[in-house]
Amino acid sequence: MTQPPQPPDQPGFGPPPEPEPPRLEKSSQPEQPSQPEQPQQVPAAPQAQPPGFGPPPEPAQPPAQQPPSAPGGPDLSKTPEPGYGYPQAPQPPQQSPQAAPQTPPPAAPVPGYPQQPPPGYGYPQQPPAGYGYPGQPQPGQPGAYGQPQQPYGQPQQPYGQQPYGQPYGYPHPTVPMQPHPGQPGGGRKGNATLAIIVAAVVAIALIIGAGVWYSSAGGDDEKKNTANSGDSGGTKGAEGDGSGGATTGGDEKAPADPSAKVLFQVPAPKVPKDTTTIVTSGSWMTDKVYAKSGVAEVVGYDAAKGSELWTLDLPGPVCEASDHVTEDGRTAIIYKPKMPTKTDPQSCTQVAAFDLATGEKLWSETAKTGTQEISFNNVTVSGNTVAAGSTSGGAAWDIASGKALWAPKTSDACYDSGYGGGPKMVAVRKCGSYEQRQLHIQTIDPKDGKVLSEYKMAEGIEYAAVVSTDPLVVAADVGDSAGDGSGISDFFSIDNKSGELRTRISAPGEEFAARCDGITRIEHCSGLAVGKDRLYIATEEHEGTGDGYSRTNEVVAFDLSTGKQTGQRADAGDGYTIVPLRMDGDNVIAYKRPPYDKGGQVVSIDGGSFKETKLMENPAEKSVRDVEARMLPQHAEILYAQGRLYMSDVYASELSSGDKEYLAIAFGTS
Repeated sequence: MTQPPQPPDQPGFGPPPEPEPPRLEKSSQPEQPSQPEQPQQVPAAPQAQPPGFGPPPEPAQPPAQQPPSAPGGPDLSKTPEPGYGYPQAPQPPQQSPQAAPQTPPPAAPVPGYPQQPPPGYGYPQQPPAGYGYPGQPQPGQPGAYGQPQQPYGQPQQPYGQQPYGQPYGYPHPTVPMQPHPGQPGGGRKGNATLAIIVAAVVAIALIIGAGVWYSSAGGDDEKKNTANSGDSGGTKGAEGDGSGGATTGGDEKAPADPSAKVLFQVPAPKVPKDTTTIVTSGSWMTDKVYAKSGVAEVVGYDAAKGSELWTLDLPGPVCEASDHVTEDGRTAIIYKPKMPTKTDPQSCTQVAAFDLATGEKLWSETAKTGTQEISFNNVTVSGNTVAAGSTSGGAAWDIASGKALWAPKTSDACYDSGYGGGPKMVAVRKCGSYEQRQLHIQTIDPKDGKVLSEYKMAEGIEYAAVVSTDPLVVAADVGDSAGDGSGISDFFSIDNKSGELRTRISAPGEEFAARCDGITRIEHCSGLAVGKDRLYIATEEHEGTGDGYSRTNEVVAFDLSTGKQTGQRADAGDGYTIVPLRMDGDNVIAYKRPPYDKGGQVVSIDGGSFKETKLMENPAEKSVRDVEARMLPQHAEILYAQGRLYMSDVYASELSSGDKEYLAIAFGTS
């Protein structure tokens, strides 16, 4: 669910740099502002894609019909069992008793409901022809279809370590999990009667379980309403109880007609000679401007028409970009001082702030450790502060003037590897040797870097990602137990004021589809959102309930004060995959990746009732679907607000299949 990190062009310490996947080149003719690209101009033939980036060619015909089966998927009515993915080492002795992980008691057995999924529950033997990558693991899934699946809550078999230099987010080999004794390794059930009985029992259990969760949801802690990313801040109001109670709602309202049209398309940029791949990370939107990073530039487009409003020229490509924007429309990027070549890849040493309304560069600065300029891995914005982290430490500047606020000290025994921004600023500080690493999660004052509170994670946890800064939630792969490359085995809910652990949520990789890159891009996560003191997370895909072969998933919610599921559940629908994008007040804005013959959707999930409201449905024409299908939510940048949806790629490549390719596509309702 994450975008792969930047290419291996940064010398220094820390994890090995990782190669960028190839992208396809565009036509050398720039788009004319007065004549936006139309979807009918897009060739139907899909482009070639590297493994892990974009779907394969869409089938011209529907998948072959298969016998119906019982619905599959994770058991959403039970509490995660204690001990999953927890480290063997105890918490450091300096932590208070309140900081100890809180494990919810196991739910009482529901009469007549099987306490473990029946054999092969929810996992088909193989995907249908043309769906996904035949015979290969899907991104964000634990292994290839047909692999024996370990029952949730059972001890996991050890997974292989990610190979040195393997790009983060690519499917990578793992040690196959051993089947449970006496339990077949997944697939459709041959007995139709058994399928019907199982479906009925699951439905009854979910209803009963939901009632139990609803009655236990809530808490006395003050509830926060913040966005995962791309939201300028939360709106406080009446607190819902998880059962359809009062909520503050949000700004996004359903149009009279949710049918969308293509507003404009941005052709893929041509990369320089002798360069295979260029990073194009970074996209932002205001009510008037959609801004997107290209090759050594950031371009501002009219939000509705797509005509170019301004261009910020840079000497080198953008490496990373902040998702956060100040109230007056300013944000920050990291870029290279020159264009990279095969012999001189360049480092990401330049940090700059610019104005989204005009494209004006406000300033550009560097930081040093000793005499060496730092190559930065990540950048964020909180308040009026721009902060960037690296394996050499972090630095910060005032966003208006570029005045240095803090920089690494050579005497430091620890270093700030990265920061989370938005409502508050949170540092992920690394201490100790590689063999005895300890992460300190610090809420800091963005004006001077002063530590306001601190939570020390257990030794042995190498990386952590900041999911949200208010309320404070971090994700980590404890003991490399996630096993699916998602970077998440557990979420940690932390009190910003005291630094104490509120609760710890186990999120097994085979059941939940969220992803975080805590290695270098500290606050880059996908497939989840945080708000209303809840964690909203997508489940993994599983068998649908319709006739024939279909896949689907859900969004479920966890209470950040108790760590328990609230009982809320939003279904994607057969053939769709739902992914949370951000918060809108108390509501969740989510994107639905469509089946092969329909356009994608944007929905609003009510924070109390979990009722879905369709905000947008994209055109179903194949030429449009071909472009949309390449923008995988795990890697692409997806922004939605006020009836407009922007989807953009994060790489440009010299390779070409002869198809017309696009950097971004915009949709809008009437």
